[in-house]
Amino acid sequence: MTESELQDENQSSSEENSDESFCGDQLASKTSPNDLLGTEATDTGKDLDQKVSIDSNLDALLELALKDVKEERCKLEKELSEMSERKSQIEKDLKNSFTGQSDAIARRVKGFQDYLTGALQDLAQSAEQLELVVQPVVLAPSPLDKATESSENENVETISAIADTFKPDEELIRSCLEQFLGEPDFYAEPWKLRRSLDAKDVELLEDWFFNMGGRGAQPSRGNRAKNVLVASALISILGELYGDRFQVLVLASQPERLGEWRRGLQDALGLSREDFGPNSGIVLFERADGLIEKADRLEERNEVPLIIIDSAERSIDTPILQFPIWLAFAASPKEIYLEEEQLI
Repeated sequence: MTESELQDENQSSSEENSDESFCGDQLASKTSPNDLLGTEATDTGKDLDQKVSIDSNLDALLELALKDVKEERCKLEKELSEMSERKSQIEKDLKNSFTGQSDAIARRVKGFQDYLTGALQDLAQSAEQLELVVQPVVLAPSPLDKATESSENENVETISAIADTFKPDEELIRSCLEQFLGEPDFYAEPWKLRRSLDAKDVELLEDWFFNMGGRGAQPSRGNRAKNVLVASALISILGELYGDRFQVLVLASQPERLGEWRRGLQDALGLSREDFGPNSGIVLFERADGLIEKADRLEERNEVPLIIIDSAERSIDTPILQFPIWLAFAASPKEIYLEEEQLI
């Protein structure tokens, strides 16, 4: 071979080699399908990892939100239960309190009022529709009524106006009173009335003896002197009835009043100073306590106390009312006024 042919062959071979290298480079630059699949798989895994991380973050956020919602719900339920308990307690307190009871009563009264209003309206309408005719009613006397009236008439007892205390001695008492209406006997024996009485004095004593049974108050005769005269007549009559078995107890709260009683009794009954004293026929007392004690002792000895109370006494002690014979003079307003002026 000639040198030109060798050069041409080497040149062609070098061109072939250059073409092969260029193709190889092109092939090398091109990626195969497997390489492409691997690359896509890698990208998909990355996306999946990103999605998983995002989902986990969303779940965590949802859990936190749900947790807050649950806590808020529990809190609200607790507050609702507390408020319901408080409401029931307030209702209970209202029912037990005066305001609640009055409110309940007012409601009941209002309901009852409405009911009555409706009932009365219905009753008025019904009454307007009725035709009322008054029919005469004839009642025949029953034989049972006649029997009852006859039995009542049989059971009626006549009650005498004369008290039983002095009923047996009525004749003696009336004769003494008639004698006192006559002329006075200035020389009569002691303990006998030496003065005369008026008709009003006799009426007072008759009422005291026969209607009151010897126990009670009589109106004052206007002044203490007249009252002493009436009491002297009473003492004279009881002296005829009981003799020495009775003692006179006079109650007057002032010494001056007791002095008037002593002088008046001395003059009307012919007594002396010896007849006045604790162990004598007449005892004068300024206080009711001593008089009551003395009367109790007399009754223990089976004696009769005659209690006379002055008109100036405003009240009578209750223990005095238990004794069988007592006379109190009730003063008029004018007499009380005069007594107060004398004290001033």
